[in-house]
Amino acid sequence: HGLWEDNRPPFSAPAIWDFAFWAVVGIVLGGRVGYVLFYNLPYYAANPGAIIALWDGGMSFHGGLVGIMLAMAGFTRFHKGNILSGFDLLGAIATIGLFLGRVANFVNAELWGAPTTLPWGIIFPNDPEGLPRHPTQLYEALLEGVLLFVLIAFLARRTRALKRPGLIAGIFGIGYAVSRIFVEFFRLPDIQVGYLYGGWLTMGMVLSVPILLAGAGLVIYALRPSRGD
Repeated sequence: HGLWEDNRPPFSAPAIWDFAFWAVVGIVLGGRVGYVLFYNLPYYAANPGAIIALWDGGMSFHGGLVGIMLAMAGFTRFHKGNILSGFDLLGAIATIGLFLGRVANFVNAELWGAPTTLPWGIIFPNDPEGLPRHPTQLYEALLEGVLLFVLIAFLARRTRALKRPGLIAGIFGIGYAVSRIFVEFFRLPDIQVGYLYGGWLTMGMVLSVPILLAGAGLVIYALRPSRGD
């Protein structure tokens, strides 16, 4: 408790199990809606019944992030906690989910990257071209998962970051967005979307920009000199 502002976490430890349910709901609904809107809207507009066919795949991280943030905001408000501290908690644990998710993408041989001649290029079994490719899933696992986790864990445990609500969430947003935009240069875009401009701009980059800006805004807000420092 001493890590948080006024020694108050966003909600009690037992309540986190209740939040887990709403987190799953937020991720699934947000992820699906985000995928429908940003990655394959023409198809789903013509086949609205397919929207609920979650077993056919199609989830957007960016949509899932919005969904779980809405779930956290509602849950924290219900428990009369600080919503920004709730977002900080999300930022602290999201890196673990990102790491596991990207490793799962690698194991499932999905979301692989562009061809490469680098020695760590991977030939994925479902690649019809059979070319060594950037293992972009592992790039993201290392950047968004491991490195961002280490940074946030250090700030949370060794500094007073959690006493400034929104700071950890902002750092997560910046770290995720920068990592995702960087990896997108090596990752193939979704087939049905392709490149949005110039053979390099992808939907993943575009959707990461608002996260970057929101993260920067949270950091600036959290560090504002209005706390008697």
